[in-house]
Amino acid sequence: MAAVLSNSGKKLSVSIIGASGYSGAEVIKLLRFHPAVELDGLYAFSQAGRPVAELYPALGCDKVYRQYNGETDSDIYFLALPHGEALNLVPSLLKAGKTVIDLSGDFRLESTAEHETFYKQAKSADAVLTYGMPELFRAEIARSEAVSNPGCYATSIILGIAPFFRSGSRALQVQSVNCTAVSGISGAGRSSKTELSFSEMSENLRAYKVGSHQHTPEIMQALGTSATDPSFGFTFTPMIGPLVRGIYSILNVQLETPAELSTVRELYRDFYGAAPFVRVRETMTEIRHVVNTNNCDITIASVSDNGSLVIVSAIDNLLKGAAGQAVQNMNIMLGIDETTGLLL
Repeated sequence: MAAVLSNSGKKLSVSIIGASGYSGAEVIKLLRFHPAVELDGLYAFSQAGRPVAELYPALGCDKVYRQYNGETDSDIYFLALPHGEALNLVPSLLKAGKTVIDLSGDFRLESTAEHETFYKQAKSADAVLTYGMPELFRAEIARSEAVSNPGCYATSIILGIAPFFRSGSRALQVQSVNCTAVSGISGAGRSSKTELSFSEMSENLRAYKVGSHQHTPEIMQALGTSATDPSFGFTFTPMIGPLVRGIYSILNVQLETPAELSTVRELYRDFYGAAPFVRVRETMTEIRHVVNTNNCDITIASVSDNGSLVIVSAIDNLLKGAAGQAVQNMNIMLGIDETTGLLL
């Protein structure tokens, strides 16, 4: 079972494996003053032995990164590792009865064939965890001892169009979705790459992994279909732009039949009425409105007489797209208010 708070109010211990990367550092920041937990082990690989303050002075953390050697002393484990590494660690943590939130893509996809195609790695058929998107799967997350945190692009895109697919409404059927999404450079991780340097990215914008991005099957799965046999047309063009953090998604949706703007807005407001971090806006969504928050802002920007819509969605890729959503999942698993520690 997932860890739960004791009646005595004693804090649960949390360790982070992969704590030196950008997402791991954001988890540290969020949990340092979280009222229900306390930080225990902060594990890293190449940075093991270095004080956290050397890499991230702003965190105000006096701990030292350690090498992970299979310890299972903490109650809760966050894994913020490169794809492929969590597959080897999660089974032993679950066997030890720990609560696990994995931020990689290792356990997101139910189809092993799609995982192999998009991640270029093999995995066993049982390597699947509850998909940790609270706005869609809150009840399942609350019952789980381990969740797979959604990807950053996937979070922005799924939340941007989920009401059409998961509201139960038959009135607004989607024929196709064409998405172009721009990510900040931090989405590529902390490792040094020439093509991500300031001189390469300043005043620049480029598409990458067009038609083959690993978040594509994750998006389709969450919307009730698959990347290999989709029930609607889907095109995804990921782009990287000259900003540190944030994801900005432009979703061009073609409906089977036209709809009024008021009808679409009502659908979205009803669907996200109980979602504390999704804001359906009437003014245009911007990245600066969501950076350093756990919010996802959505604007229904245009509705045409021919049934085409333009929907704009924005998140902070390191928070709602990673660490913030991970802490939100932890809160739900602990049975406490999901906004705890996240009203930034």
